Amino acid sequence: MATTVIMPKLGLTMKEGTIEKWLKQEGDRVEKGEPLVEIITEKLNFQYESPASGILRKILHPAGKVVAVTTPIAIIAEEGEALPEFEASKPDVPKEAPMPAAAVQSERKEHRERIFASPVARKTAQEKGIDLSLLKGSGPEGRITQADVLKAAEKVQTEGVKPSVPAQKPEDKIIPLKGIRKIIAQRMTDSFQNTPHFYLSVEVDMSAIQDVKERVKDEVEKRAKVKLTLTDILVKVVASALKEHPIINSRFEGDQIRLLEEINVGVAIALADGLIVPVVHRADQKSLTEIASAIRTITKKARRGKLSLEDVGGGTFTLSNMGMLGIDKINPIINPPECSILGVGRTIEKPVVRGGEIKIKPMAWFTLSSDHRIVDGAAAGLFLSHIQKIIETPAFLLV
Repeated sequence: MATTVIMPKLGLTMKEGTIEKWLKQEGDRVEKGEPLVEIITEKLNFQYESPASGILRKILHPAGKVVAVTTPIAIIAEEGEALPEFEASKPDVPKEAPMPAAAVQSERKEHRERIFASPVARKTAQEKGIDLSLLKGSGPEGRITQADVLKAAEKVQTEGVKPSVPAQKPEDKIIPLKGIRKIIAQRMTDSFQNTPHFYLSVEVDMSAIQDVKERVKDEVEKRAKVKLTLTDILVKVVASALKEHPIINSRFEGDQIRLLEEINVGVAIALADGLIVPVVHRADQKSLTEIASAIRTITKKARRGKLSLEDVGGGTFTLSNMGMLGIDKINPIINPPECSILGVGRTIEKPVVRGGEIKIKPMAWFTLSSDHRIVDGAAAGLFLSHIQKIIETPAFLLV
């Protein structure tokens, strides 16, 4: 019996998926559980496995097509078996637009104003690097002669003027907006247009947290077999602060606000084709060692394109650490449906006043972007101040 392959619905919020690449072609044999097609959702790029064994008899939607969930995308059946009737989608081919009347008139005018020059004049102009359109002909009916060209060339040599030869314009490179980059563009546009952002920033003294990192890094490496990073510590700090400020760990739903029980911190990771935000689930319940191990695992999976829906789903807050890229300060865009995101810049030593004295301290900018429908300035300020307090006095993590 023929099997209809449909666009899977992965998660409650998924409405459509993009067919990135067919891994099998029509007529190929495919086994149940074998990767059949690469699909991109708003959260990840994954390989969808064949739901049955047989021959891929019909591909209903080509690569690059955006298809609604539960829509048939292919048919698997044995040779000679009757197939259900579905309308196959054809690749979108842009129609050639008719040339505007103004362009037609311009083309005709250009034809009428074609340069009138003798063949020998044209050849001489090419050799001398002279632009014929700048010359006034002395021949019959204004025809440009070789003498006109030679006179212009002599003037160039005498006055030291460079020949007026139009430079060849380099061709622009076109990068198609597709795949993860297209999804990011759609989500960020939607977020910025429909979510009223506001931003609060504070410059934080990183001395104490750097000291903590140096003290515990060997133990973390011994237990988790991974190198401890500042991002690992920041996830721990953020999770602790979210527990004390539940309004920052919420989302807007219709005409109400939902306070979320789970604290799942997404960590923005830059890939070659776009940004992905895998999630450290229940980060408030994890030790620093467990957080470091979890981040390293999801980072490796992200770079290999092996993230699962669980790895990128369920985020309640996002951390974007741009310090390793040398960025001082950022105002990040909220990752919907979350209500806030924290952007962290690089740590740089600079002079600051402490106790009436100028001292050199490692400082970094922290910026919180929040949804003003949910979070007001006071709540955001208290949350950001809490993070600053923990980083500058890490002992507060024990309270």
